[in-house]
Amino acid sequence: MTKLLARTISTFLFEIIILAIIFFMLYGTKLSRWEMLWTSHYWNLPIAILFVTLCFIFSICIATWSIFLTRQKEQQFEQALQNVLKSDNVPQETFDVNVSLQKSLTITRELISTQRKSLQKLTNDKAVNQDQMIQERIIQERQRLARELHDSVSQQLFAASMLLSTVNETASEDLPEHTKKTLLQTEQIVQQAQLEMRALLLHLRPVALKNKSIMQGLEDLLVELQQKVTFKIQYRLEEVHLSKGAEDHLFRIAQETLSNTLRHAKATELELLLVERNKRVIFRVRDNGVGFRMGNEKAGSYGLHNIEERAVEIGGTCKIVSVPTQGTVVEVQIPVEKETLKDDSNSIS
Repeated sequence: MTKLLARTISTFLFEIIILAIIFFMLYGTKLSRWEMLWTSHYWNLPIAILFVTLCFIFSICIATWSIFLTRQKEQQFEQALQNVLKSDNVPQETFDVNVSLQKSLTITRELISTQRKSLQKLTNDKAVNQDQMIQERIIQERQRLARELHDSVSQQLFAASMLLSTVNETASEDLPEHTKKTLLQTEQIVQQAQLEMRALLLHLRPVALKNKSIMQGLEDLLVELQQKVTFKIQYRLEEVHLSKGAEDHLFRIAQETLSNTLRHAKATELELLLVERNKRVIFRVRDNGVGFRMGNEKAGSYGLHNIEERAVEIGGTCKIVSVPTQGTVVEVQIPVEKETLKDDSNSIS
């Protein structure tokens, strides 16, 4: 209302000034019979007063029309700004504004787009860096726990196992039968605890290959494992051609599989195979342990699900076959890109 009144008064004064200028220009001429404005009446009003009233009404109309146009332009400009904020690809036809303002809107849109992309990149980089820091801290903590367990609990379990073995070998025949049985059961429990500890240490160890190939990493892992377990380990390892990320995942699958075998299989033999045939890398672990019934939710432990998920992440397939009292076979096959293959005419025996 204030804007309308201000524009009406300003327009009315402008009209009066124009009329005054015309009056002084025509004053003294034959056309200037101004007395008629004051002597003539229309609708019982002097023509001068009626003329001034019409000018005021005309001023109100002009003020109303100008305010309407101003609001329409403001709405168009507001819509243009909203479109710039909502989307980076707004067609210029939607902006009913002059060229200079259109250019300013285009510059603003480009600036907002650049700032938005920069903020997204900063956010993504921050999230990636945080994940890397968390992973590094997890690996460091796992290394620390593995060292402490190996230096304390593992050594104590080994010492207890040796003492119990010595006691059972030198036990007097005068000892009651239930005492001998208890000592033997205790030795078996300690040996099982040793296997559990070795499986836990294997799981806690760093999973990175540290610039080694998957064949070298598995060979070092199996040689070290042979020195600590009582069952027989046979393996066949060949050089395969995988990306660094796929090798790391496959090494983690191998660690998880061996850890499950140590903890649950109660096996006396274990066979491991790593070869590349027919454009596929084949990793297979077979044991002659207790096995489990396929489809048993309890038997399908977290470790086996983890193996399947890791195989899928690198585009491979995982097959697990187990028969109670006969053992378990875990096989992972990973397709190899054509450009990374080398000629290989050998076949799996």
